[in-house]
Amino acid sequence: MPITSLDYAYDQDVKNKAAIFPATELNKKIAGIRAQKEPALTKRNQVLALLRDALSEGRAEVRKRFDEKASGTMVVRANCFLVDQIVKLVYHFVNEELYPVGVPSKGESLSVAAVGGYGRGELAPQSDVDILFLLPYKKTPRTEQVVEAMLYFLWDLNFKIGHSVRTLKECIRSSQADLTINTSILESRFLCGDLKLFTQLRKTYDRVVRSGRGATFIEEKLAERSERHKKVGGSRYTLEPNIKEGKGGLRDLQTLFWIAKFIYQVDDVSSLVERGVFTRQEVRQFEKAQAFLWSVRCALHYLTNRPEERLSFDVQRELADWMQYTDHAGTKGVERMMKHYFIVAKAVGGLTRIFCAALEAEHNRRSGFRLPLPFLQRKRTVEKFRLEGDRLTFRQEDTLDKDPLEMLRIFHVAQKHDLDIHPAALRKITQNLRLIKHHLRDNEAASRLFLDILASPKDPEKTLRRLNESGVLGRFVPDFGRVEALMQFNMYHHYTVDEHTLFAVGILHQIEKGLLQKEAPIASEVVHKVLSRKVLYVAVFLHDIAKGRSGDHSIEGAKIALRICPRMGLTAEETETVSWLVRYHLTMSETAFSRDIDDPKTIQDFAEIVQSPERLRLLLILTVADIRAVGPNVWNAWKAALLRELYWRTEELLSGGLAAEGQERRVQVAWEKLTAALSHWPAQELALHLERGTVSYWISSDTETQARHAELIRQAEVDKSPFTAEVRVDHYRQVTEVTIYAADHPGLFSRVAGALAVSGASIEGATIHTLRNGMALDSFYIADSHSKTLIEDPDRLHQIETAIEQSLTGELKAAKLLKNLPTRLPSRVLKAMRVKPRVLIDNKASASYTVIEVNGQDRPGLLYHLTQALTKLGLLVHSARIATYGVRAVDVFYVESALGDKISSQQKLNTIQKKLLEILES
Repeated sequence: MPITSLDYAYDQDVKNKAAIFPATELNKKIAGIRAQKEPALTKRNQVLALLRDALSEGRAEVRKRFDEKASGTMVVRANCFLVDQIVKLVYHFVNEELYPVGVPSKGESLSVAAVGGYGRGELAPQSDVDILFLLPYKKTPRTEQVVEAMLYFLWDLNFKIGHSVRTLKECIRSSQADLTINTSILESRFLCGDLKLFTQLRKTYDRVVRSGRGATFIEEKLAERSERHKKVGGSRYTLEPNIKEGKGGLRDLQTLFWIAKFIYQVDDVSSLVERGVFTRQEVRQFEKAQAFLWSVRCALHYLTNRPEERLSFDVQRELADWMQYTDHAGTKGVERMMKHYFIVAKAVGGLTRIFCAALEAEHNRRSGFRLPLPFLQRKRTVEKFRLEGDRLTFRQEDTLDKDPLEMLRIFHVAQKHDLDIHPAALRKITQNLRLIKHHLRDNEAASRLFLDILASPKDPEKTLRRLNESGVLGRFVPDFGRVEALMQFNMYHHYTVDEHTLFAVGILHQIEKGLLQKEAPIASEVVHKVLSRKVLYVAVFLHDIAKGRSGDHSIEGAKIALRICPRMGLTAEETETVSWLVRYHLTMSETAFSRDIDDPKTIQDFAEIVQSPERLRLLLILTVADIRAVGPNVWNAWKAALLRELYWRTEELLSGGLAAEGQERRVQVAWEKLTAALSHWPAQELALHLERGTVSYWISSDTETQARHAELIRQAEVDKSPFTAEVRVDHYRQVTEVTIYAADHPGLFSRVAGALAVSGASIEGATIHTLRNGMALDSFYIADSHSKTLIEDPDRLHQIETAIEQSLTGELKAAKLLKNLPTRLPSRVLKAMRVKPRVLIDNKASASYTVIEVNGQDRPGLLYHLTQALTKLGLLVHSARIATYGVRAVDVFYVESALGDKISSQQKLNTIQKKLLEILES
């Protein structure tokens, strides 16, 4: 392996090097210091001050060039050049002035080498400087003195030094045993000292470590990469990606370089063109990806003034501003920057696939894929495609030029026969994406193939992901191409729009296969009743197709569906249904999570939108797939229960069942069922209880709940208690239910909300009933405020019950305690993602109540402050729906005046809106 030099890199990437480090001038000054008749320590300190100033000025010059929009590649090369010069000067001063020796013995020789990223010639602003002190044999007193003096010199210059002192034999032995050290020696670069010793190390390394170990090194490096990806998140499309260690980041490019250097003995990626590994276009792609990632990493280091590798929310916006990404056509500048990042990360994945294919071809390394169908192993072709081992490829080099349709057909055939596609074929496809033009998009056979892939019973997500990774999906469906790598700058969506869409298709497939019966039982049941699987799969694929555009993405997406579906071969009726589903794909979740589904008007309004049982089934399944695909821990049993309730009640109304009957009849049925459940009660006592309930109570709760409430009220009457609370775990809904029976007063909801917030519980929903005897029967559905999980610990439940009692008696001062309550999310996230406060008041959503919807930044005690304000405004809360989407809280209250009426005065409505906005903005 040749001795590498970075001179070519300095010349190419770093102009006017003297402005960064005036070497000639500094050498003269150091020579002058050495000529003085001063103690060695005095001379050392003078040289140290001189180098400290030079380092500071050099770094400032590099930063200045970067701020003037020089590339990140320039920064890492310039930093490397700057540190090289200083290390060399330090070595010569220590070696010749502090510990001079006439003619050193062979055992006293020392070689100083750069290793790690520094050895590779890449040094980010806050990166460590990794140095190897190479010895021929064991340490001698003099070499120990030189090494120690150099290290103290560099530490005094505030370098973060990562150093090792090893003999030649130790380097070779450690390289054989440790992959990290192996890679470090592979990247080592001579700086100063004994060149012959360093040359001997490289020759011995080539002969002993590299020779015959290519396949092992590749396996180890790829395994190391996989393990690294697991640690920082398996997807390259995570919200806050690690640009160094993450999938598609700098380390992946470096892994390719390490393998290339080990196998092909190259020092530059462009040399891989001659080896037939990359084309010139792919080398340019590698260099562009690396330059972008280096620019982002250097900007991160400069902005944070630390070795930050994660694109966290609090720096993303600032970084986007620095890189001059502006808002455009409904997409924020920060989202455009992150889209660029994800496109680059995707390109890195493509380069990795190409590189591994070339290695496999050269070293005859087989993939881990195994054929499920043994008879195919005996066949050389499958539906006119050549079979190489267990993977499909094209039969001829010019296949795609003759018929671009084959680009889609190979994915279809692979899906049909459960086969993999050869990386060489994927590379050929990527190189010929230009052939996907309007004539192929309008081709009936192509549309049929795509629809077959999308609605296939054989894992459509896997094949769609292959299509997306290869670039075919975005070219064949250009509207989908617009949402590729599109990030949504919020804490709710965990993935880019295209990733979310592919996950949703995969979840729909799981529902259909019965794999989510426990998590989504109704969707798993009704999915087999829908009249058209095609419609469902196309709707899921298109539901977010208009994200990133100006206007409501649901409305714009419905328009796109009307344009795309006929081209896919859907009938006019199917097209209209898909368009409707895209238009209303958020309606079911918004109704279930933000409206009182116990209110008959809510069900009536939703049923008017849905209109048919078939559309209700389709919308439920789409809603479940959409929510589950948002990210981990977003779907829960509480949301599932709300959706089920909405589905059942709407289905009942649409089919002309009990829900369509009059209130009197429904109350009568409720009484009959409860009478049967409480058959052990005396008739007079039961009749008295039935008179307590209001119409809304009897028609909005099930018999089991009513029976439990009856027993609670009965016990409270016996105990003559002014306050009775029951805390129970509802495993069906996966929430903890707190039921309170107490004398009704306007501030009851607020006091309970404060007590729960102080106890570390968040209210997911609430139902408030004022009975005819003047007592309040309120139910609060709560979860842990930080983890959003079920609260089951008996001690914790007792604490909650005690806090509520103390709040109602005035012992607990919630307002004071809430000031010191920690937030659920890190402050950096809250700072980066500000939610614009909004208060909407609707007098049409309910027949009996005014509906107030509050949108704002989530924070501890927000619900307490909002309900306290409603109380002071003289409003009574009938029911509430509480939802959190990342940092955004959406709280909906069904309220009435003290006289039991809707709020009709415009002046009063304006006052309500003003007061609630003040709370959101405080």
